Amino acid sequence: MQHEQVNDKTVALCIKGGKMTARVLADAMKSFMKKAREPTHKHGKQSLKSLTKQGMSLTEIEIPGEIGTFKRTARKYNVDFAVKRDDSVKPPNYVVFFKAKDDKAIESAFNEYSKTVLKQKDKPSMLKRLEKFKELAKSILPPVKNRERGER
Repeated sequence: MQHEQVNDKTVALCIKGGKMTARVLADAMKSFMKKAREPTHKHGKQSLKSLTKQGMSLTEIEIPGEIGTFKRTARKYNVDFAVKRDDSVKPPNYVVFFKAKDDKAIESAFNEYSKTVLKQKDKPSMLKRLEKFKELAKSILPPVKNRERGER
């Protein structure tokens, strides 16, 4: 059984050359192994050109506002996507292109993204909360203004 496993892992390598030396064979094996380790295509965020080279049909979603949290959720769902910025409006909108076969994954990622955006809108910023607590602290403890020095 072990012999069969070894046979399954063999590779045919064909080299054209005038003289076959150990150095030529070693260089050919190194270049072959380097090619074998490279992925066939990138995953995650990539350019629109490399996404179209993969030969799949593309679908798009327009995202208003900030895109940072969407990138995190898309990486979490292992979606290949490309982002284009639309500066015609203020604040800029982003158009996200992805492969049509990733439709279910992008739908899940977009649902999670929209939940996080809605959660962020409901929560006031930390500076506003801090101002609120400062006002509350001022109302509870009035500052001591008339303090004479030297008394204990």
